Parts: sequence; C-alpha cells; structure tokens
Amino acid sequence: MHLQARAEPADFGAFVPGETCRRGPTRHGALDGLAFAVKDLIDVAGCRTGGGNPTWLAQQAPAARSAPVVDRALAAGATLIGKTVTDELAFSLEGRNVHYAGLTNPVCPDRLPGGSSSGSAVAVAAGLADFAFGTDTGGSVRVPANFLGLFGFRPTHGAIPHDGVVRFAPSYDTVGWFARDAALLARIGEVLLPPEASAPITKLLLAGDAFALLDAPLARELRSKAARLGATGSATVFADQGPLCLDCYRVLQDAEVWQSLGAWITASRPDFAPDIAPRFAGAATVTAAQAERYRPVRAALRARIAALVPPDTALVMPVACSVAPEKTAPPDVIGDFYRRTLTLTSIAGHCGVPQVVFPLGLWDGCPIGLSAIGARGSDAALLRLALDLAPAAVQDSSS
Repeated sequence: MHLQARAEPADFGAFVPGETCRRGPTRHGALDGLAFAVKDLIDVAGCRTGGGNPTWLAQQAPAARSAPVVDRALAAGATLIGKTVTDELAFSLEGRNVHYAGLTNPVCPDRLPGGSSSGSAVAVAAGLADFAFGTDTGGSVRVPANFLGLFGFRPTHGAIPHDGVVRFAPSYDTVGWFARDAALLARIGEVLLPPEASAPITKLLLAGDAFALLDAPLARELRSKAARLGATGSATVFADQGPLCLDCYRVLQDAEVWQSLGAWITASRPDFAPDIAPRFAGAATVTAAQAERYRPVRAALRARIAALVPPDTALVMPVACSVAPEKTAPPDVIGDFYRRTLTLTSIAGHCGVPQVVFPLGLWDGCPIGLSAIGARGSDAALLRLALDLAPAAVQDSSS
C-alpha cells in the first residue's frame, strides 16, 4: 500500500536549498533509470557537505571525492538529484532543523517526519526520489521510515564503508537507505552490500517485552499485525533492563560524539538550535571512566541478542513508541518519545546487527510499521525476508 503524499508546494523542504548537487550515472546497472538523493552528511565530489548547520557548511570545501555509496549507486545506473536536509549534525530523531524550516511531513503535515535522515525520507515519501541514502546511528533511518510509511534499512555495522560520511558515533554509525517498495530496497542492497552466503530466515520471533514501551492501543494493533505476518513465540529482549540499555547507549554515543566533534565545537562555537545545543553540551560531560563502565553492558547485550537471533531467525519488534509526534508537541512529550524510542532502536546499534523496517498502512490516520532484526551479517537474508513479507504486509494494511 503506497501512502499518497498530500499536495504541498515545491519539494516539502526535503532538499538543501541554494547549492545544486546533481550527478549523472557513470555506468549502466541494476539501478538504471532511477533517481536518488543523499543526506547532507554524505560527501559528493565537487559539493560541500553542510551537516545541517550553517557554521559547519561555511567551513567546508567541496568534497574531493564521493562517498562509496554514492559512487556505487552512480555506477549502477542511478542519477543523483540532490542533497537532502539533515537534522543538525544528526543529533535528533525528530525531523526538524531551525536552519531549514520548510521541512514538511508529506503524509501528515501536522506531524514530524522523523530524523535525522529527515530530508531523504521526505524526498522518497513525496515521490521526489526513487530511493535515498541516510545515516543511522540511533534510529535516523528507521524512525523516519516508520513515520512516513517507507521501507528502510540499517545494515550490519561495518558492512558498507563509512568513508566520506561525517563521523558522529563511529561504533554505531551506519549508512542506510529508504525506498517505497521492498523490491527496490533489496536491489539497492545487492549493489551496496558485500556478497554473502547467508541462510534464509525461516523463523520470526516476537520481541514481546519491546511492545511494553509503546502506547497501549498501538501495541495491541502492532502485536496483532505481527501475528498475522507469522511472528510466533515471545522473546525477552531487555530482561527488565530497558533503562540500563538506554543509559548505556546515551553514554557510549555521547562519548564518541564528543570525541568526533568536540574539538570543532569548542573552536568554532557553532550556532546550534536551542534544543540541540544542550545535547552536545551533555556529550561534553561524559568521562572516559563512565564510557568504560558501560562497555561490559553493551558486550552482555550483544551476547544475549546473538544467542536469541541465530542466522535463520529474525526478531520482530516495533521501531518507535508512537506514531509521529505532532509538530506542536510540548517538551515533555518529546522527551518521553526519545526515552522510549531510543530504548527500542538502541538494540541494533549496540549489537551492530541489521534491521529492516516495513510499512503497515495507516492507523488513526498516521503511518505505522514494524521491523525485523537479523543476525550480524544476515543483511541479504533480511532484505529477502522483507520482500517475502511485503505482500502480506500490504494485504494486512488494507484490511
């Protein structure tokens, strides 16, 4: 079921204004005739990478070379049509940027589109691009895919080179992508991912305790849809340690964020939005001792998920705690959204495993979806699973 974008002027604010960044295909291949966009954290040769912040943009020279994902897409026959707006230096899941105020959710204009790969998701949802690249550290592809009714993919950490991409939290950073259908999502994976001989996924396991983090009516709806898609059993993912999992993510992410960007922030004193500045300030306070304390927590979670999700199994779980928040949602609502949603999205990040998001139509007027997490290195099998589930998902979304 393709969700129709509502009529809005121009490009829904998806593309970075001012600087044109278009490139034609360099060869023919699996992506012939398709148009794609890239998040403005990803280098394109000859274009500046703005990072969603005017101070960062002003200090950048045109990139000497493109990121590997861009080169591979062009070599597969696709055409780059532009760079898309990102939340400021990726430090947000909301999908808004005070420096690019025109960004609009094309499906539900009164709601946030999700971020930080917000412009890329909007471009695909609005039909302006066939597919788009984003980055995903804590959910920045998965959340906007879920909010806009798209297929989205976060690959195994390290499966796709991260060269030519602004560093945020390197042990969590990945390059992911959006598409409106599962077949194209999988085809992009064939272009980008290394060859693998992974076994097919034959078992869908429901992440039972993850649904407790959702608004109750949405949890009931998604549990029902998961059952109709064939998810059986009920696995314990968090083992009553959801808050610890979230704290671990925040500490380890923030430590790496400050290591990646702290020197530049200190020297340049950039003009951050009022809600973004405290996040970087908080990252500056994380000590090496704090980070070291949480590394065993992450290692234990990785071991538990590896045992729970062998190569023939996928863990079916929600992506976000709610439908897309309203643009006017007060700070306490946004804070609660982060607390619950980051707990959910942290699993794939902590464990370095792939996660695919698939849409399930509208609920209460808003797009909803589910996701599947696979074992490390099972990317191709997980994309094939999404392709297999797509007809059932479409049928279920229409019922």
